[in-house]
Amino acid sequence: MSTTNRRNIQFKLNGRAASADIAVYETVIEVLQREFGLFGARESCAQGLCGCCTVLVDGLAVSGCLYLAAFADGAEVQTVEGLADEGVLHPIQKCFIAKDAFQCGFCTPGFILMTKELLERNPDPNADEIRHYLSGNLCRCGTYPDIVEAVKAAAGEIAHGAPLRANPSADSAQ
Repeated sequence: MSTTNRRNIQFKLNGRAASADIAVYETVIEVLQREFGLFGARESCAQGLCGCCTVLVDGLAVSGCLYLAAFADGAEVQTVEGLADEGVLHPIQKCFIAKDAFQCGFCTPGFILMTKELLERNPDPNADEIRHYLSGNLCRCGTYPDIVEAVKAAAGEIAHGAPLRANPSADSAQ
């Protein structure tokens, strides 16, 4: 492999400075798994259609199986592993558990990150808005009604004071 096909990227990963030597053609999910051992985002369809590989880049959901890692240079990347704060689950994670919004759990990290993006844009979505926003995430177990209930519960938790960010003080320290 030519060294010109490699580069170093610097970015923020789950609130911490990170860097990685990557091949220019590698996807962000490949780098997250290989370099950082983060397997919450999972490659399933490898076409950006199922949502299992969702990660947030600068707060926007991207398909980790298509998003080139080189584009994350200088960005803030958040994975489902970065939502919990020192072992304390994020309100969205708690609500997914409380509402049994998963069966096998394979798709759950993507749903949770999409929910985070949704609630940052719309803190009080109705059921139709939730279904529409999460329509790019596929669950073969069919837990959609529980997922909608979990999102509504998370919106309520956050509206009553639970922080949308797991560690809000980390944001103000930047």
